[in-house]
Amino acid sequence: MIKNNTVLYVTAGVLVLVLAVISLLTFHSAEENAEATAQAEQLREELLAAGIAAPPADQIAAVLGDDGGAVCLDPGDALRRSILLQQLTNGAAGPGQRPVIADAKVVQGQVLIMSIYCPDTLAAFRQVVDDLKFAKVAS
Repeated sequence: MIKNNTVLYVTAGVLVLVLAVISLLTFHSAEENAEATAQAEQLREELLAAGIAAPPADQIAAVLGDDGGAVCLDPGDALRRSILLQQLTNGAAGPGQRPVIADAKVVQGQVLIMSIYCPDTLAAFRQVVDDLKFAKVAS
């Protein structure tokens, strides 16, 4: 009986030690969250300055993190290009779906995100967007 209790206590002790090490290794996430919050604040300010509605900075930080999340993953990729083009339609489904000449603000938000979070991939995205025709917005 003593042997079984000893094994239980040693296992519990090792488990507590492993969890303590894991918590110490992940402690630096508070610093990354500060960076994500700063980038989110900057993005929010730029979106508002451009006349685009912006969510609160904490929501932006939760979605984009400190690396831009999915927005910064290979913007010239065929799948991401097709998703962008899918969003630039009349909203119908099936055979009624047609491309439209959209407002330039549709992609302006993504350009602002990429300029803050991943400026190195911005050129690839601009190559995709430069081929599109946008409506001129009256000032």
